Amino acid sequence: DVQLVESGGGSVQAGGSLRLSCGASGSIYGDACVGWLRQAPGKEREGVAAIDSDGIASYADSVKDRFTLSQDNTKNTLYLQMNNLEPEDTGRYYCAAARRPACGGKWLLSPARYNYWGQGTQVTVSS
Repeated sequence: DVQLVESGGGSVQAGGSLRLSCGASGSIYGDACVGWLRQAPGKEREGVAAIDSDGIASYADSVKDRFTLSQDNTKNTLYLQMNNLEPEDTGRYYCAAARRPACGGKWLLSPARYNYWGQGTQVTVSS
């Protein structure tokens, strides 16, 4: 089975930065997608940034040029560097994974395509 554990959330002021980490156990990186999705209060869960095992990454328009994915495959860890945070970025951030082909291509940021989820980490950005 696959287990995902997030860390790195917190509270920052607008314009600040945070780096989220997701540690994975189990063999998910072989032919899979991994990414970050978030849910704000009263809103549906949405994809933020994700990458597949070919290295193709996708970012939500709202975070392009501010958020960056990176991986340390030796540690089975996925990172999300979040810069210039805005109050609209507030929410619970989940690390998620799925095996291809369910999650590839245009589905890379689709929450419904992911079937392995971490417990989430809270990000709060104040104005």
